[in-house]
Amino acid sequence: MLEIRFHGRGGQGTVIATVMLAKAFFKVGYQVQSFPVFGVERRGAPVEAYIRADKKDIFIRTNVYTPDHVVVQDRTLLQSIDATRGLKQGGWILINSPEPPSDLRPFAGFKLAFIDANAIALNHQLGARTQPIVNTSMIGAFARLFKTPHMTAVAEAIREEVPVEAEANIGAAEDAYNEVQLVGMIEGKNVS
Repeated sequence: MLEIRFHGRGGQGTVIATVMLAKAFFKVGYQVQSFPVFGVERRGAPVEAYIRADKKDIFIRTNVYTPDHVVVQDRTLLQSIDATRGLKQGGWILINSPEPPSDLRPFAGFKLAFIDANAIALNHQLGARTQPIVNTSMIGAFARLFKTPHMTAVAEAIREEVPVEAEANIGAAEDAYNEVQLVGMIEGKNVS
């Protein structure tokens, strides 16, 4: 079973990202669960959302405590959350950032990837300069990172979930798919 935790802020489309990604997984033959956990429900507040995907039926009905991978839709959250909390050793952390974090020590033992989802979203006129909507960019980058679900399924899920600006969102997902940067495994505690 694949378990993924998304971190974002209210208004970035974090919950919708997990719904779209779950639908894309379903389209390629997975059983899925997608659910959010809210603290304060307001724009800008931290949000967590989860996905489970498996080729078999899923009977677990709890939160995701030990995710296989983590997606961080706002790099400023790294100052206030532990993105590696419960993350299985060797798991991927995908961060919305134009560059990798300057201090890699907290990510030792995990794989790191990054994408400038803000720039991609703004290029496709998704959201405002101060609040770009990055969810479709992040799921496009995710699809490239894991080679599943394929972009056709991602595009179909986007069309179902955000039909008003579907083509702009699909374009953002495709750009992120092509531009995601893989740092790879962060070794040891002596990295800087």
